[in-house]
Amino acid sequence: MKTLSKLALAAVLATGVSGFAFVAPAMAKKEEQQAPGFKLSKPVQAIAYNAQQAVKAKDVATAEPLVAQIEAAATTDDDKYVAAALRYDLENTKLVLAQQANPNAPLNETALAKPLDALIAAANTPAADRGKYLFRRGQLAFNGGQYAVASQYFTKAKEAGFNSPDFDLQLAKVKVQAGDVAGGLADLDRYITAQKAAGQAVPESYYRFAIATANNKKMAPETLAWMQKYAAAFPNAKTWRDVILQYAFAQNSIATPDKAQTLDLYRLLRAAGAMPDQSSYEDYARMVSDRGNPYEAAAVLKEGLASGKIPASSTYAKSQLAAANTAIQRDGSLASSEKTALASKDGKIASATADAYLGQNNYAKAAELYRAALSKGGVDANEVNTRLGIALAKSGDKAGAQAAFGAVTGQPRAGIAALWNTWTQVGSAPAPAA
Repeated sequence: MKTLSKLALAAVLATGVSGFAFVAPAMAKKEEQQAPGFKLSKPVQAIAYNAQQAVKAKDVATAEPLVAQIEAAATTDDDKYVAAALRYDLENTKLVLAQQANPNAPLNETALAKPLDALIAAANTPAADRGKYLFRRGQLAFNGGQYAVASQYFTKAKEAGFNSPDFDLQLAKVKVQAGDVAGGLADLDRYITAQKAAGQAVPESYYRFAIATANNKKMAPETLAWMQKYAAAFPNAKTWRDVILQYAFAQNSIATPDKAQTLDLYRLLRAAGAMPDQSSYEDYARMVSDRGNPYEAAAVLKEGLASGKIPASSTYAKSQLAAANTAIQRDGSLASSEKTALASKDGKIASATADAYLGQNNYAKAAELYRAALSKGGVDANEVNTRLGIALAKSGDKAGAQAAFGAVTGQPRAGIAALWNTWTQVGSAPAPAA
């Protein structure tokens, strides 16, 4: 992600008095010695060319006294504008040379503030340049830790028409640094919405910045919302893996799921083609086996082995798979379990049987039994509604899935359902090539 640079030494402002080109007095007529659009007094006009050439050549020793003479001799508004522009260019050049000489040394940019303030305030500053001056002044404030001041300058720069790559991200970052985290993220959201409406691409870095910022501030609802936006904007396996791992598996995750909730996150990782590694496959298989669902355990292990993420040499995976196959043969058809479930006074057997059908990819039967479990009661309605939504989503019933996920309350269940609902709407493509 691009952030505000320590110094925008060569790119922010055009070198050489904002692009003015003075002509050497000995080679020009009197009227040609002026900067276009400016009328300089004779004392300034006499040395402006030599001062500019010295600055361009990075000859600080020659430029310093010449610029000082121009500042002392300046009487008109045009004189003062050119003096400020040359002073800015000279001080900027000094910083460039200092950075080149010792890249690790701290740089003091305060000498740029006075000429920039003069250029911003000048009535004869070209409109095309005012935004650049405001932007650079904002960078000085930002680099000095004056975030609220920086935000004001950047806002004015944007109003003046200045733009650059990731400028809107920079604006949001400055507002966040100034303490207005919600305002900065809201600005970024409005910008993204406008860019999309205009058919413009929005970098992934914008979403990543928003997620990291909200998460660092412990803003769980906002973090989840930005995760959903990120996955919807870049619905591929890598994004889904990053989002889900950040949501519940990272050190600073916003959710601490129990085993049943973790299982439904593994299911989402698998649905998105985003299972990360051998450990996740084997943990997933163990969880469903422990819950009496060998059908799903076998399917997960076979997938992990086929993908190569579980190495063929894994004796643990082979033993798990053998145990799951044995259990499947022993259990036989689910028809008898279904009959028992429907006759039961509560929904516990119906929910477990629905899980088994889900593991068999028999989504219609799974949905039927989950609904029976809800109607009978005696089950965790949020868990069952999550899995009803999964069954409906996998069957292609987006509207039904959305309704089921929408019925889930409480955290982290509601967050898990929200991520599943986003996947239901946007799906997942393979991860982009590195």
